[in-house]
Amino acid sequence: MTPQFSITNKMLRQIVEITQLITRLELTRERDLHLRKENRLRTIHSSLAIENNSLSLDQVTDIINGKPVLGKPQEIHEVKNAYEAYEKSFRLNPYSVEDFLTAHALLTADLVENPGKFRNTDVGVFDNQGKVVHVGARPEFVPQLVKELFEWGKNDDTPDLIKSCIIHFEIEIIHPFEDGNGRMGRMWQSLILSKFAEIFEWIPIETIIYQHQQEYYAALEQGNNAVDSTVFIEFMLDVILETLKQYPQAASAKIKNEQLNARENEFLNLVLGYLQDHPAITNKDAQALSGKSPATVRGYFAKLVDLDLLEADGNNKARKYRLPLN
Repeated sequence: MTPQFSITNKMLRQIVEITQLITRLELTRERDLHLRKENRLRTIHSSLAIENNSLSLDQVTDIINGKPVLGKPQEIHEVKNAYEAYEKSFRLNPYSVEDFLTAHALLTADLVENPGKFRNTDVGVFDNQGKVVHVGARPEFVPQLVKELFEWGKNDDTPDLIKSCIIHFEIEIIHPFEDGNGRMGRMWQSLILSKFAEIFEWIPIETIIYQHQQEYYAALEQGNNAVDSTVFIEFMLDVILETLKQYPQAASAKIKNEQLNARENEFLNLVLGYLQDHPAITNKDAQALSGKSPATVRGYFAKLVDLDLLEADGNNKARKYRLPLN
């Protein structure tokens, strides 16, 4: 099995930008370690939500913390399984078929008839109207296809950022299991990425996939129809980029929000939302956004700059605030 794809100029630009962002984040990795559990919960919530699990992030958090939650037993069990799978799977070999089956067993224990085993029946993927949009590989070919895919992944010199996207795509196309294929594809990509850079173990890529769920499925379908994963690779690299760009502001806010009161936190959230679409914000912008007086806004900004949550440039009315570079 040799995956079909092309290396495009867009991918090369994406890889350069991703590598630069990884370098910045690695410099602050130690201070962010306590966010690992929270990000894992976000990952689990998003990956399960893509598969129509209705539990909220708060409910997922309560389940993992051992608190009672009112919900469907199967959905609660999915959360517990996913947490155990993510806790253990990042110690596995991404190119081992045996480890791949072990991870699936953890993910689907007591949820499917044959956890940790390749399917022995044909499967199809259906859209909302019940139309077949993809038929997985014939079951008799599945074990060999997965083996060859992982052998290719282990031996090929394609950059890991691209290779992880390809293997994610091919897992979805082969559809090796009766259930859990989407979750396995996304988790396995994160595992491959974590071997390239450890931060991918705790950065919630699935959250951004969930936010772009329709585009995710469209990229998979387009790649399937073309028998070529190029479009899906570009989509997933964009997802990784967006995740890396969003993470520093979210991490900094989480780390230091205990030093902000409720009104200051509310102001910070407004500013962060504004800065997602603008390079900088002025005092006047923030007044209009928050409805606060010039003096109050100046006070808020001064504290956010003091906590390194924002950087300031210029003086007086020309003063602007933006996110720190690292």
